[in-house]
Amino acid sequence: MENLEAELKQLIIDTLELEGISPSDIDSEAPLFGGGLGLDSIDALELGLALKKKYHIHIDTDSAELVNYFASVKNLSNFVVSQQKLNTL
Repeated sequence: MENLEAELKQLIIDTLELEGISPSDIDSEAPLFGGGLGLDSIDALELGLALKKKYHIHIDTDSAELVNYFASVKNLSNFVVSQQKLNTL
């Protein structure tokens, strides 16, 4: 799981072109939006597209849980794993 979290941190940095930030600067449990990294809704869309492309997962934009999935790197990692398990069934 730690490897996936590190991959996700790098994906966030690369996708959103965050300058001066390394994966080690991002706390896996810190909020991605508002506080923490301070991402916004446009960043969420870009990140969602990058996740779909890299991990071949489905993100239901109507899901009530969507905010929780994108709350932190840790939550995002759990979401990716759960989606990958669904894809293998």
